[in-house]
This record gives sequence, structure tokens and C-alpha cells, in this order.
Amino acid sequence: MSSTIQSRRKLIVAVLLCVAVGGAVVRHYATPGSTTRDIGTLLMVLWVPIIGNVIAWLIGKLPRRAPPAQPPTFDSARAFTPHLSVELTLRPPALPSHDVPLAAGEYRCALVVGNEGFSARWLVPHGAQLERGKPHALDVELLTPETASARLPDGAVFRVLVGDSFIADGRVLQHRSAAT
Repeated sequence: MSSTIQSRRKLIVAVLLCVAVGGAVVRHYATPGSTTRDIGTLLMVLWVPIIGNVIAWLIGKLPRRAPPAQPPTFDSARAFTPHLSVELTLRPPALPSHDVPLAAGEYRCALVVGNEGFSARWLVPHGAQLERGKPHALDVELLTPETASARLPDGAVFRVLVGDSFIADGRVLQHRSAAT
């Protein structure tokens, strides 16, 4: 069925191309300002929509790049394995209506030291909340602990980036041995 549609499309393109060429010939030999010249111009204009379709068809024939590889992320099925004990102090939000404690759950972020960021996550235990402006001791799991450990020694100061906003400041209290 698609070959029938393709052959019809090719026929339509060929016919409209012939009409446009005929219109160009009529326009060329017609007297300027005459109705015949205007009809020739109209016949040439009939080709304009087809040009868009031809260009779209050519673009469709270009090879496409493979989508970029997804960055590594935490396996949600894997249990939380803390690598660091940290002290976090949540910054006040930009909007006063967002000035609420963080509820229990998992939070993902980047720990930023200088201009380097390291993917991390932490858990707020069930029934607990993190108040803004107060320091909280938490366990943090790093996505790549072997890379991040060198830049996050005990006592290292970092910022917590979520999306495009820094939401907290922190300090490494101690490294924990990760059981894999």
C-alpha cells in the first residue's frame, strides 16, 4: 500500500513541476502587467507547497545520530549504602511559601566542591523531617565513591545542588566503609 501512495506522490510532484515550468514559460512570453502574465505567476506559485515537501523528504533521508547515552544513576532496587556521614544545613527557599521542612524520603542531588559535582542521594528517615537553617547529621550515598572520595575528605565543605539551585551547605563528618 505504501508503494501505491509513494507512486501517487511522485506523480503529483511531477505534474505540479510541469505546471510550474509551463507557468514560467507563459510568464516569460507574456506582456508585463497582463492577465496572462499573472496566470503564469499563479501556475508557478502552485509549486511552492511541493518544495517544502521535497525538502522534508530529503531531510528525512539524512542519517540520524544515535541519542546520547543516559548518564549513570542510582539503581532504585539496590539498598541504600552510605559512604559519608555529613552535616547538612538547608538554605532558606527563594519563596516564603516553600519554607517547609523536608519530609521523609529519598533525595537526589550533586555535592559540589569548587567546580566539580558528584551525584549523591540521602534518606530522611520515616517520621523525621529536616528543618531549614538547622544543621542535620545524615548519611549520604555517592554514585561513584571511588572518584568522589578524593575530593570529599573528612572536613571537606560542599554545596548541595538540586536542579539549578543550591539548596544546602554541608560538611563531611566522616567516611564510612561501603559494603558492596
